Amino acid sequence: MSAPQLDVLGFGNAIVDVLARTEDDFLIRHGMRKGGMTLIDETQAETIYAAMGPGIEISGGSAANSMAGVASLGGRAGFIGKVKDDALGLIFDHDIEAAGVRFPTVAAATGPATARCLILVTPDGERTMNTYLGAAQNLVPDDFDEALVASAAVTYLEGYLWDPPPAKQAFLKAAGIAHKAGRTVALTLSDAFCVDRYRAEFLGLMREGTVDLLFANETELKSLYQTADFDTALAVLRQDVKRAVVTRSENGALTVAGPETFAVPVFPVASVVDTTGAGDLFAAGYLHGHARGFSPEESLRLGALCAAEVISHMGARPERSLKELAEENGLRV
Repeated sequence: MSAPQLDVLGFGNAIVDVLARTEDDFLIRHGMRKGGMTLIDETQAETIYAAMGPGIEISGGSAANSMAGVASLGGRAGFIGKVKDDALGLIFDHDIEAAGVRFPTVAAATGPATARCLILVTPDGERTMNTYLGAAQNLVPDDFDEALVASAAVTYLEGYLWDPPPAKQAFLKAAGIAHKAGRTVALTLSDAFCVDRYRAEFLGLMREGTVDLLFANETELKSLYQTADFDTALAVLRQDVKRAVVTRSENGALTVAGPETFAVPVFPVASVVDTTGAGDLFAAGYLHGHARGFSPEESLRLGALCAAEVISHMGARPERSLKELAEENGLRV
C-alpha cells in the first residue's frame, strides 16, 4: 500500500450557508423543527430568505466544513461536491480553496443553482437548518478521480449524500475504491431526521463493513437504534461497526471499538455563540488525528478543541489557525 497523498478526502453537499439570528417564535411561525435540518425547494428557500433578518454568507456543507478544519490543523484535505457555475458556486469554490482544501470537482454549466442552507440561530446557540440542495444533489460517480480517492488515508462520507440517488452511487463507488486501496472509510450520520429516513441502509453499511469509522451525536445514535437510553444504543453500536465516535454536547465525547472505550470532556469555552459547526469541526479534529496515527484519546482531544473554537463565533468554519490553537494547548498536530 502506497503512502497517502491526502489525509482526508470528504464527500458531501457543496452548500453556501446563510446565517441569521432569530427568536424561537420565528421557528414556530414557519413550522420549523428546532435543531434539525429540513430539505426545501427553491420557492420555499426564497420565502424563508425574504423573512430572515440580516445574515452572513459563508461556504458550508457538513463534510466541507470538516475538511476546512482538517486543513486548518495542517492536514492535507480534499473535497468532492457539486456546485453550479453561478455566483454562489464561485463563492464556495473560492472559500474552500482559500481554506487550503483541494476542490477538483468541475462546476455544472446548466441545471439547478448552487445549494444554500438557511440557518436560523436562536439565543441559546442552537441552529435550525433549511436546505435547498440544488446542484449538490447532482453529484454523480463520474465527478471524481478514482486515483484521488485511493490516495487518501480516510474517505469521509456525509450521510446527507444518501438523499439523492446519483450521489448515493458516488458514495458507494468511493467507499469501494478506498477499501480496495486499503484505506479507511468513515461516515457521519449527519442528522437525526436523516437517520430516520435511512436507518436500515445506514445499519447495513455498518454491519456489512462498508463503513469502518462512524461519527454520530447522541441524538442521532438514539435515533439509529430507536431507543431513549444511551447505554443501550452504545452496547449495540459496539457490535455493528469497527470504531465509532459519539459526541454528547456538554457531556463531552467518546470513541468505542469493541469493548474499548475512551472519553474526553468538552474543551472550555467562554460563551456558546453558534453551534452550527460543532459536530463538523469535532469530526475534523478526530479525522486529522486518526489519519496521522494518533491515539484515540489524542484524536478526541483535538476534536473537542476544534469544536470549542467554532462554537465561540458565528459560522461553521474556524476563524483562526487550529494548528496554532492546538499547539498553544499542548496538543500535537
